[in-house]
Amino acid sequence: MTSNLINIDSRQAWLRLLLIFVMSVLGTAGMWSVVIIMPSIQNEFQLDRAASTYPYVTTMFGYGFGNVIIGRMLDRIGIKKPIIFALSLLIISYLLSTFANNILWLSIIQFFLGFSAAAFFGPMMADISKYFNKRKGLAVSLVASGQHLCGAIWPFIIKDFLIEGDWRNAHLFIALICSIFIPILFYFIGSKSPNSKNNTLVLEKIKNTNSNLKLPISNKRIQTLLMIAGIFCCIAMAMPQVHIVPLSIDSGFGLGVGTEILSFMLFAAVTSRVLFGLLSDKIGPIQTLILGSALQAISLSMFLPFDSQLSLYIVAIFFGLSQGGIVPIYAVIISKFLPAEEVAERVGLLIFATIIGMSLGGWLSGEIHDYTSSYSLAFLNGIFWNIINLIIMVYLFLIYQRAKKFMIIK
Repeated sequence: MTSNLINIDSRQAWLRLLLIFVMSVLGTAGMWSVVIIMPSIQNEFQLDRAASTYPYVTTMFGYGFGNVIIGRMLDRIGIKKPIIFALSLLIISYLLSTFANNILWLSIIQFFLGFSAAAFFGPMMADISKYFNKRKGLAVSLVASGQHLCGAIWPFIIKDFLIEGDWRNAHLFIALICSIFIPILFYFIGSKSPNSKNNTLVLEKIKNTNSNLKLPISNKRIQTLLMIAGIFCCIAMAMPQVHIVPLSIDSGFGLGVGTEILSFMLFAAVTSRVLFGLLSDKIGPIQTLILGSALQAISLSMFLPFDSQLSLYIVAIFFGLSQGGIVPIYAVIISKFLPAEEVAERVGLLIFATIIGMSLGGWLSGEIHDYTSSYSLAFLNGIFWNIINLIIMVYLFLIYQRAKKFMIIK
């Protein structure tokens, strides 16, 4: 029935994107709340800086597994049941976290919180990519930007809880908001499929998103290279995202300033995701990713000489503008060069790789700080891994250029 279908690139497709975007802003709140509650956890459980990152690390690993498993569910059974399952688990995890009385139990619970929050990121990017062709890069980046907008607004919303050291009530508040609004949004999203019959030409492009131009390496190798690059890129990315609040406290600026800096950085990242999406549609996703990775390396180096509160604000905002759009562009590359029927699962695997990088980067930066009493070496560590990511992406770009030159047609 045509009433159960949405035309590609139509107004209905954009409406679906808007609803998914708002749902992402709500559903991924736990990915950022775990970052800004780190100082409170460190004080409550009497931990060193590295140990205080354990809940973050387990959240990220849960997030990674969730993107793979829920992405696979979405490919096979559609969007409805995976989202209902994920939302239920999300609410239960928030509630259980308030009863955690040690770092071990909190870390275990945060794994499931991350797992369920994943439903509102990678699987949503994969879902919306099926409803767009001309603006696929922009559409995917807009959905992905919901996660960063989430990180930008939630710190302001729950800041008063955290200043009082009341992170448990912050989690209860987030659970309440999600339990009310996500079901309403999901009701309006429904389970309509992309219309394959009314636009045959678009359908062919969706099914074989870039099958006219085949890279002269296997799909498995493309996936593996992207995952390795994603790990290295996110080891670098994790330092400011995970430790900007503790860095602010160490610098004498306080928790409130650190929370604001994180929010400004993520607001900038939202802008970055939109701009990178537009740029990807114009010059290509591989070229866009190379540009973003180069800018990330430059911005990381700018953290080293900062010596004032104002300069930290400025550098953090530039970092957000530089790196915010990177991870969604990895997903655009997958949707462009790999089979469409495997996009959700492959994007899930890619997100899992980036989460490994974020987890390693967050933990490693904490360890470096504990050994050196400074974050300077942690920033240099991030720059090193980011350069390796750049080398891999330049290699893929050269392969892509060779494929264009010799017109390798399927």
